Amino acid sequence: MAEAASQDLLLAAAFVSDAQYNRNIPFKTSPEAVRLYYLYNHWIMRTATYFFIFLNLSLAVFEEPAVYPLPFLVTSLVEVLCLLVFFGRLTHFAKVTLRNVFWKDTKNICIMVAILLSLTDLAIYGVLRIYNVRSIRWSRIVRPIFLINFAESRQIRRAFRSIRNTLPEITYVFLLFMFSLLMFSLMALKLFGERNLQTAEGLPYFRNYLEIVFDLYVLVTTANSPDVMMPAFDFSSWYALFFIAFVIVNTYIFMSLFLAVVYNNYKKHLKNEIRKLAYMKHRKMIEAFNLLKEEEGAQFVVREARWKQLVKLVAPDISNSHRELLLHISDDEQKGFIDKKSFVQLADLLNIQVITLKIRSHPLGQWMPGVYKSAVSRFLRSMVRHRGFVWTYDVIILINAIFIALDEESPYISYAEWVFLALYIIEILLKVYTYEPRAFFGKNQFWNWFDTLIIFAALTATILNSTLKSTTKYNSQQILDIVFILRVLRLIRIVDSIQRFRVIMNTLINIVPTMLTFGGLTLIVYCVFAIIGMELFHGKIQFFPANSNAPHALECGNPALKDSLFARGKYCKNNFNNFASSFIVLMELTVVNQWHDILCVFANGFANVTVQPAKLYFIAFHIVMVIIIVNIFVSFILEAFFVEYSLEKSEVETAIEQKIQELGMGVQEDELQDEQLLDNMESAEHDLEGEGGTKPQSKGLVFKIASKRYRTVDALLQRMFEAEIPLEDEGPSFEEILNLSPTAAVPSNVTSESAA
Repeated sequence: MAEAASQDLLLAAAFVSDAQYNRNIPFKTSPEAVRLYYLYNHWIMRTATYFFIFLNLSLAVFEEPAVYPLPFLVTSLVEVLCLLVFFGRLTHFAKVTLRNVFWKDTKNICIMVAILLSLTDLAIYGVLRIYNVRSIRWSRIVRPIFLINFAESRQIRRAFRSIRNTLPEITYVFLLFMFSLLMFSLMALKLFGERNLQTAEGLPYFRNYLEIVFDLYVLVTTANSPDVMMPAFDFSSWYALFFIAFVIVNTYIFMSLFLAVVYNNYKKHLKNEIRKLAYMKHRKMIEAFNLLKEEEGAQFVVREARWKQLVKLVAPDISNSHRELLLHISDDEQKGFIDKKSFVQLADLLNIQVITLKIRSHPLGQWMPGVYKSAVSRFLRSMVRHRGFVWTYDVIILINAIFIALDEESPYISYAEWVFLALYIIEILLKVYTYEPRAFFGKNQFWNWFDTLIIFAALTATILNSTLKSTTKYNSQQILDIVFILRVLRLIRIVDSIQRFRVIMNTLINIVPTMLTFGGLTLIVYCVFAIIGMELFHGKIQFFPANSNAPHALECGNPALKDSLFARGKYCKNNFNNFASSFIVLMELTVVNQWHDILCVFANGFANVTVQPAKLYFIAFHIVMVIIIVNIFVSFILEAFFVEYSLEKSEVETAIEQKIQELGMGVQEDELQDEQLLDNMESAEHDLEGEGGTKPQSKGLVFKIASKRYRTVDALLQRMFEAEIPLEDEGPSFEEILNLSPTAAVPSNVTSESAA
């Protein structure tokens, strides 16, 4: 009986943990499978998986054409090791997942096919290499599949699904855009083709229809504006109207329409994905409750002792006081049990960051009570706590910024820097005198640590630089650079003092996880196009030092580039000769500034060694990266700002704060800055000393909800759909949730406003 209860507790903890971290893996529920599932989700296993994924991707840096060449045997052994790890990870996943679910899951099939293709290609390439037959490592293009399809990469997969679901709507807009482009190209051919105009390089102007289509496509990105217009504009000023109309229709209208369509569809499909997560999360909490429930009168409940055991298993790192706080919230009336409605909210309770702060008196108040509690000391501390103190130092920072921009060689400027350093050191010392040092330098006091480290690092570097200048003739430019950087970094502190700046900073912090997701998307696209580019264009362009005497050094190693803009502009390092160079070229294409120069070189300069369709490679990259992925990233930025301006506390957060205040252990986060927080802690301590013990003050603890900056857009979207699911409702089963259609109707009453 005890063993069965222990197994139920372990299984319930797995369900709650999945709900907490939004994992939607339908695992087996046998005791052995549950233990394997815990091991599968261990952070060491996840970290190792990511390590080998990126190790596998980084092999392109060491394989031919290599940035840092390694023997083929070394790279092949490393690749085999990575593939074995991937196979082991997939086997582990198969052990914990239901068999029918595993074989129906496309991502598992993709991983197995990718492993098989990689091993096959590696074997063929190795055999051909033995016989000195050159071949292509075509399987390198499938390596990003491992980054996409492992269970740990659900955010990247979700983004890919959103892109896939958005493509149909984008296709219609793109076809209409291409129709407009082809029509304008035809008009340009008829307007300028018979005028015998020439470009600045003496080439025929707008006489080939495909060349016109390409040039006007580049004009949509504004990369060749106004160069492409100048021959016609020089011939007649009226022809400028043609290009103005083209830019208005295609650059401003169609590109904006692309963004609107991408934003609308991405948002819609993202909400569908989040809705599925919300249902899965709710279902797992119901399953956990059903495992631990006991009958209490006319209802089923979870006993307090079982609840505590569960929380210890799910969140072993939280403190006992934090756990007691969560219990007070879940069992609001202190009945000794938790009902179904309160239990289902446990995952949300664990996801809200509650900071536990221990109240301590200032050491000087114990060592020198007479001095520290004197009238002068109290006045000094009240002055430091006042908002005017912060404003004063904000003004000092702004004045310091003006001095930083002035001439460093002036002795008065050098003396002024010492004055500013002294003022900053006085600020730190006054704050440490006013606020309890251990709380002032707590792990959540980022700006206090930032200020202190920057100031003392700047002081050390300035003293070292002055010492070197006075004792020797050596002037360390590196130390000067460090000093300048540290002075400029000190200006960042003013950002947190202005409310509107904080909103922007909060948004930037909120989008960091999503930036990592889009960073993964970008890495995948770059890897695929870089590998294709190396196979297509490797060796076509060579870079030589300025004083090189090599043949065709001035033509980037290719006679076809003689007198070309590419060679004259010294773009020879922009090539696909290795993985790193390919990434740099693709970054230049993403920025789209002068990207047409690169295109023209590969399409026209290499006409004898490549073919005209080579342009399609670059156009395809532009469509995938700039039009689709960058627009989706912009869409998320827009959504993040909308959310940040409308975000309010959730029901669970409100319940936590109410309970904290009821217990007399609260600190209002939204009303206090970091410095005021410490002041509140000190005041709370004096209040506790005077109350006489009716509240749990003897523990010397206060709590606060972490700042809004830790809430994400995904969290708000999930809250939107959870608000529509009754907490007591069992909801759809696991199988129904997994088979939920991505295009199924979202409840009509779900809106951003209702969630906020």
